[in-house]
Amino acid sequence: MSHSLTPRDKGNLPALSAPPLIRLDAYVAEDGSTVVNGHLLEMGGMRPPNEAILDAIAMFARTLGAPVAATVIDRSVRQVARLRVYPDGSSRTIAEEEDLPPGRERTAAEEEAFPPLARVERIIQHAQREELHAAYVLAGALREHLTLRRGAEDELSLEARAIEAYIAHLRGDYMISTVLALTVARIRCRTDLNRAAPDVARATAAWQRLQDEEQVATRGQELLHMWDRLSAQGLLQEASHHTMAQAVRSRLERGPRPVEPPPSSPAAALTAGQGPAAPEDKPLKPTRRGLRRFTRLPGRSAD
Repeated sequence: MSHSLTPRDKGNLPALSAPPLIRLDAYVAEDGSTVVNGHLLEMGGMRPPNEAILDAIAMFARTLGAPVAATVIDRSVRQVARLRVYPDGSSRTIAEEEDLPPGRERTAAEEEAFPPLARVERIIQHAQREELHAAYVLAGALREHLTLRRGAEDELSLEARAIEAYIAHLRGDYMISTVLALTVARIRCRTDLNRAAPDVARATAAWQRLQDEEQVATRGQELLHMWDRLSAQGLLQEASHHTMAQAVRSRLERGPRPVEPPPSSPAAALTAGQGPAAPEDKPLKPTRRGLRRFTRLPGRSAD
């Protein structure tokens, strides 16, 4: 092979006792960075991401001696591809309705084979070594697959999004960090308001680093609605949260745009936590059969 999993060890392989056709996952970031089962691929020789993914998954199939299912989220083309890859290196794409049946048992089996917490530990290790690009790509892959599998409001999906927001903040990508953190806060305000204040605080911390005045105003208005809602419910228990809420209001008042008062009724305007679960996420195209870039004849796998 012209690339390898990092690190390459038996921990990358699904449990041999796992149910047949357990689904692997792969991810292609917008910049072409490629992840398979929580490991960033080293792309030697500038191989296309689709070829690198097929080679890596074929390695799993050969090790298991059986076909392997895979879900590939390709952000470079905003598409989900669902695959069957065989030990001889061949592959075919399938439509969503042909994929493995959903359900808690399937999800539990897949996450037992590739635990999300182990992936989080790997992300943290990259961040501690200041390998922030790797940490960011791995966090995005984890968040995308957990959201696809469990939904945006699931606790693990929220934690993955919060981690991605934190890594983006470390990288200095404050706009991305704000968007991610605001989505976490938005979901929390709708699903569990009692636990929302720390998430709103994290979103505020990212927002405070923004320089674009239009974004400051737009995002700040939503933050202000969140803080006002928490205050009205008596959920601002920490002095630091009161300080952050006032900081948002003060910055908006100093800005070029006046602060709009919170809506008097739910119908008057979009109140925090009442909109779509993750409106900032760019939608993925539906799965379809015969995607040429993920279809390969026998014997084409690289060694």
